Amino acid sequence: MHTADLRFQYRSPEAAALVADAVGGELGEIDGDRATATLAVDGSVVRVGIDAADLVSLRAGVNTWETLIEVAERSAEAGQPGDIL
Repeated sequence: MHTADLRFQYRSPEAAALVADAVGGELGEIDGDRATATLAVDGSVVRVGIDAADLVSLRAGVNTWETLIEVAERSAEAGQPGDIL
């Protein structure tokens, strides 16, 4: 088993929760039989854990979740005036 623990730091717990809520719906939807993901918010940090059967699946999972987080961040910035993230 191969694992990755991604952590994304935000200005506030509210900003972290906003991003986590935006990507949380993808849990279980994009997992395959070779990789799974978990999502947690710890204060102002969003944590994504990825477990994969092989390195190729781990790399795909990391790329997928980094992209999902990036899109959520851009959407939050566009939808909220000011500097929230």
